[in-house]
Amino acid sequence: MASYPPLAEREIKNTIVLFDVDGTLTPARLSASPEMLNLLSRLRQKVAIGFVGGSDLVKQQEQLGAADVNVTTLFDFCFAENGLTAYRLGEQLPSNSFIKWIGEDQYKELVRFILHYVADLEIPVKRGTFVEFRNGMINVSPIGRNASVRERNEFEQYDKVHGVRKAFVEKLRERFGHLGLTFSIGGQISFDVFPTGWDKTYCLQHIENEAKRPGGVHYTTVHFFGDKTFEGGNDHEIFSDPRTIGHTVTGPQDTIDELKKLFDL
Repeated sequence: MASYPPLAEREIKNTIVLFDVDGTLTPARLSASPEMLNLLSRLRQKVAIGFVGGSDLVKQQEQLGAADVNVTTLFDFCFAENGLTAYRLGEQLPSNSFIKWIGEDQYKELVRFILHYVADLEIPVKRGTFVEFRNGMINVSPIGRNASVRERNEFEQYDKVHGVRKAFVEKLRERFGHLGLTFSIGGQISFDVFPTGWDKTYCLQHIENEAKRPGGVHYTTVHFFGDKTFEGGNDHEIFSDPRTIGHTVTGPQDTIDELKKLFDL
């Protein structure tokens, strides 16, 4: 396995390069190419590198690691679930979760309100799993996540006309606005509820904390590469954050070309 200079001794000082995973380092849902992994290894000799993905670490292991290679050995920083689960040089950093953040009592109150609201909804069909709990958020579906493909398509059309999710979100904002939550409508049948700021910018606090470590590095230059940097895309917040230099790429080959130019690889 390649060895790398300590973080404070990389050739390009105080600089870290962060990458989105899907559509940036790998084709969507597929694995990284040997060429990409080789280039990242060469880049890591010069600067600190990290990935920041919305999925959990299992997914990133599938896409970036291998049966005999742990993904946390390939990057200096690994930020799964936008940094709620984080690794530095293979060691896990303190993690966070939606439930830890909101507290059990407020969480129960929120879920109780959601389930009452769903119970009273007049919509053509209801199936099951109206609230799905994930580490960093809850996903709410008025029709239920167990709906068939046909039922999902039909609900999507119904929702366009009747604005079921929009009205639901407005009610939640009204009732729970004081909790500092973001309500994000996406996909066909559901919306996400998560603490405001728990997008990809969440990982930047780990980068800032690095400077507080004994002998830690104060990163003054943070590059971010992503493909969904447009407004509404899940790379937009970190791409446009004043703490980063954002780069929009169209796919892994574009990332490779940009890195070669930028870092003379």
